[in-house]
Amino acid sequence: MIWNNKKNAGEELDLAPVDAAVAECGRAPGSLIRVLQALQKHYRYLPEPALRRVCALMDVSPAAIAGVATFYAQFRHRPVGRHIISVCHGTACHIKGAVLVHEALRRHLKIEEGAETDPAGLFTLEKVGCLGGCTRAAVMRIGGVTYGRLTPDEARRAIADV
Repeated sequence: MIWNNKKNAGEELDLAPVDAAVAECGRAPGSLIRVLQALQKHYRYLPEPALRRVCALMDVSPAAIAGVATFYAQFRHRPVGRHIISVCHGTACHIKGAVLVHEALRRHLKIEEGAETDPAGLFTLEKVGCLGGCTRAAVMRIGGVTYGRLTPDEARRAIADV
């Protein structure tokens, strides 16, 4: 199998949402993206046991699922925090200090180098290409709320709002 995101030993994943998603979206190959979107909405990522169940229910290969799930950037393959912080690293934000904002948040949340999610599983910090707020650079988004003209200190304070 291509996936490598196993849950901790002894933890069972409730697969009822997989059955429900396939029942609602359909078993045809053209339904795969909608099924994966439903699973991601429920689990906040695509866990391996759920993907194995999709293979069985839809009669698709692991390679076919992996091809779709890795092609689209919307799909996550590791557990994410309850809140996703997207820091824009586009040109305007980069020039206005996005790297400093990102690093300040990483340190503040105690996210290890190379990791994306804090140890408590509350926040996932991600770099994105553009959030469409170039006139307000540097910009970040948390749960649909966009914060602009950020400094590292202002970014840390914005997390308190969450």
